[in-house]
Amino acid sequence: MSALSAVTVCRGCCCGSGRKHPGLDRPHHDGLLDRLTRGIEGHARLRTSECLGPCADSDVVVVGPTPAARRAGARPVWLRAVLDAATTDAVADWVRAGGPGTAPRPAVLDGHVFTPGLRASDTGRAAG
Repeated sequence: MSALSAVTVCRGCCCGSGRKHPGLDRPHHDGLLDRLTRGIEGHARLRTSECLGPCADSDVVVVGPTPAARRAGARPVWLRAVLDAATTDAVADWVRAGGPGTAPRPAVLDGHVFTPGLRASDTGRAAG
């Protein structure tokens, strides 16, 4: 078992494309994914998902705690609208500091935190 946390980035129909966010094309989203990959290297495993579900909240990133922090009660944190370099860098900074249950979440991410649910997912798919 890895002692690293996992960061999961949605790259489905809405996340990672200009479909939901006109003006933010695929190269923009790919650049943010590359930036996040470099920012967390050696501190977390990066995974991509075809769809995490809450399409209305795209672009979605889930920051998981390290295994030790999870055993101590920390849970993954879901972030919505991770659409720019500043937000992406804040995610990477938090992961490098230890992430959920280990380091305080940067205040800049407070407005991005959400709890996923079926309602958000259905709404997002209908609007997508």
